[in-house]
Amino acid sequence: PDGRLLAIDRDPEAVIEGEALARDDERFEIERGNFGELRGLLEERDWMGKVDGILLDVGVSSPQLDDARRGFSFSDDGPLDMRMDPSAGQSARDFVNSATEEQIRTVLHRYGEERAAPRIARAICARRQERPIETTAELAGIVESVVRRKAGAKHPATKTFQAIRIFINDELEALRAGLSQAAAALAPGGRLCVISFHSLEDRIVKRFLRDNSRVDPALSRLPEIPPAARPRLRLPSKAVRAGADELVKNPRARSATLRVGERLA
Repeated sequence: PDGRLLAIDRDPEAVIEGEALARDDERFEIERGNFGELRGLLEERDWMGKVDGILLDVGVSSPQLDDARRGFSFSDDGPLDMRMDPSAGQSARDFVNSATEEQIRTVLHRYGEERAAPRIARAICARRQERPIETTAELAGIVESVVRRKAGAKHPATKTFQAIRIFINDELEALRAGLSQAAAALAPGGRLCVISFHSLEDRIVKRFLRDNSRVDPALSRLPEIPPAARPRLRLPSKAVRAGADELVKNPRARSATLRVGERLA
């Protein structure tokens, strides 16, 4: 009953929903921000080093995917936006209509691991010479025009949408900053739980937990390990993935991976 829960979300619509919940329970509060702003929000409350648990739920949310106005999904046509905070930064429309072919190719390859990145980038630049690319359906159609759709496989535009979304929201840098700040915020025995949804995110999380749960091999032969080089975390379990029952209730959990680190004294 004495616990407190602080939620952080960069989406103003999610914050409005959270504020409605906060009015019903004074133990809960929500702030607008991203993972990289965690330290500042905790320092304001004098919570650094005192937190018992942190959950980072990475990536786009179901409400964002399901709202065609937000431009995250090609399932329903909508304006090509993809910003988690619609008031900040460039939109996906701005990016695909102004970036060079090389920039688009790099983003698709780096953040979507898209093998067809050169062909897709070339097709985007060719189409925008005719008219600006304005909607999610237009962008998905451009990708489909150069990437063959295989039966039973994901939509050919999946990786393109993922890559552009990650890039314009600077998601991976926010994740890296959030992981470091979260580990520092935990009390001894506190746990950091991270749910990621694709390999790029999961590799970052896996590497962070691995590096912070072992001694640097270069220092392992020293008679005494310096305090700053000692492990900060232990790994209480292997990665967890959704089981069959969960997938029936929540099919979007099929690609989710949960990893956990526990703060050492």
